[in-house]
Amino acid sequence: MSKVLPAKGFRDFTPALKRRKEDLLTAIRATYRRYGFDEIETPAAEPIERLRGSEGGENLAMIFEILRRGLTPEDVKQAQAAGDLADLGLRYDLTVPLARYYATNHAELPPVFRAIQIGPVWRAEKPQKGRYRQFTQCDIDILGEPSALAEIELIVATLDALKAVRLTGATVRINDRRFLDRLLTEAGIGDAGKARALILVDKLDKVGRDEVARSLVEAFAGSGETLAAALFGDNPASPPEEIAQIIDAVRAVAGEASIAFDPSLVRGLGYYTGPIFEVRHPASRGSIGGGGRYDNMIGKFLGQPVAASGFSIGFDRLLEIIAEREAETGPASDRVGLIYEDSDPSARVIARQQELLAQGLSVRLVRAARNRQRMFDELLRAGYGRVQRVSDDASTFRKLGGDA
Repeated sequence: MSKVLPAKGFRDFTPALKRRKEDLLTAIRATYRRYGFDEIETPAAEPIERLRGSEGGENLAMIFEILRRGLTPEDVKQAQAAGDLADLGLRYDLTVPLARYYATNHAELPPVFRAIQIGPVWRAEKPQKGRYRQFTQCDIDILGEPSALAEIELIVATLDALKAVRLTGATVRINDRRFLDRLLTEAGIGDAGKARALILVDKLDKVGRDEVARSLVEAFAGSGETLAAALFGDNPASPPEEIAQIIDAVRAVAGEASIAFDPSLVRGLGYYTGPIFEVRHPASRGSIGGGGRYDNMIGKFLGQPVAASGFSIGFDRLLEIIAEREAETGPASDRVGLIYEDSDPSARVIARQQELLAQGLSVRLVRAARNRQRMFDELLRAGYGRVQRVSDDASTFRKLGGDA
């Protein structure tokens, strides 16, 4: 019998993976709330024109469109001819919905609004390992703060959230879209060629420095060579003053290795207007988070400019890294399988469970099985590191994987 699988690009979460997911989300939420951020929730769907007009870069070609409802066959033909068959789309990130939310509710919000958004987003891209068509983003945004204090707080809070989920070794790369635009101009690349140049540079993680430099030289002759030297040469461009201030402030609280200037960082979304940043980790080929300043987006909805900056954790990549580490370190010792026999009185079983719970342990009741090894293997897969029989002394535990 063939397997009945989810739709391509989507996935189920096993109990063990779902537990990890919720544990991580709980830790991330708690960290952001300590920094004074408030959580909101926005709909999964937005009007299609709002999504299409959001300067979302290549994401605009990957919107899941929702067809208009109640159309007659003739209406469908007319809508197809006019390219107007869809009126809604699933959100491809959480920034566009946040901008719309702020424009709708700004009168009731504080002058500087610190928002948390955590939820699924959808992109109709080609599925591959680690990339899904539905995935979770964890966003924090600061709206109404024009100074670099917003970027500093976003970066420090995000590094703290990663620390809360016991992910060490993460580094933030930072650049500025205005500075990058200036490098292009100084290299002799005019406005007509800037978008193409940025696309080439943004392929750095996929193809490497040598290939990006070669592509720039081929596309822009002498200008491409000048730009490549500024980005990758022995004496690359130095950070502008605002970026240097952000780096100094973050390093003062998070350590020297927590953040570094990267003049080649692009981030493909067109709505960024200032500092941009990504968080990288040795266990992941791509970034596990990113963001930047987008001062112009909310003004499109509200009719007046609003300073805005945000940082998003790509949660699925983070989850994969944590899951791999848990597999290496083994199951948790604070998760206990309490094994009971049919002969054990129910009241005694529950009393023992309550006793263990009072010790701060997580306890799963497990009916004793004839195939003990299979029972232990199932507990190991679920992340339980120790077992205890109801008939044992309450202080006696046995480590799974041994002679339990």
